[in-house]
Amino acid sequence: MFSEVDWNLVWQALGETVYMVVISSFFTALFGIPLGILLVITDKRHIWQHSWLRKVIGAVVNVFRAVPFIILVLILFPVAKLLVGTSLGATAATIPLIAGAAPFYARIVETALREVPWGVVEAARAMGSTRFGVVRKVLLPEATPALISGLTVTCVTLISFSAMAGVVGGGGLGDAAFRYGFQSFNDDMLYICGILLVALVFIVQWIGDGLSRRLDKR
Repeated sequence: MFSEVDWNLVWQALGETVYMVVISSFFTALFGIPLGILLVITDKRHIWQHSWLRKVIGAVVNVFRAVPFIILVLILFPVAKLLVGTSLGATAATIPLIAGAAPFYARIVETALREVPWGVVEAARAMGSTRFGVVRKVLLPEATPALISGLTVTCVTLISFSAMAGVVGGGGLGDAAFRYGFQSFNDDMLYICGILLVALVFIVQWIGDGLSRRLDKR
């Protein structure tokens, strides 16, 4: 079984996929959380109402969410080359991965923060808490389990996106499955890459669910 699998190539591809997902997840959270916070606090009657700023941020987020990921990869080839010196490989693939996932996660963050009871926010403001204090001490702590669950969903999406990026030169398991499996008529390589991608999804989901349950105070 799997006698035609080049295991050295498979482990290298697996390492590239994990690298892409980890780096992309980190920057997705780094950009997505502030964007989600701004979408909430700049809304009407919230702690920092700025309707025009919210409309601009919302429009940018919606545009990037609306573009199909494979098109986003092709559009951002020049940007990836400018930032990392090449448009091919795992590092270059992280650019469209972040651009596609950060707006998606920003909307998840927005939804999670809106679930925080308004009474808790009002109580913090009445006690003299600053806007930054409300975000840091009320909104984020109260929404942490939902934020972890949302990041888990986003990481699973990034695994799928990384496979698509591999088809157009992004490296990883998607690239190995396409070039050394599908194009080379090697079903063993195709199947093992698919199995490993599914295994990654299960591992990420298990870790994310565990963290979310542990941090849920309810």
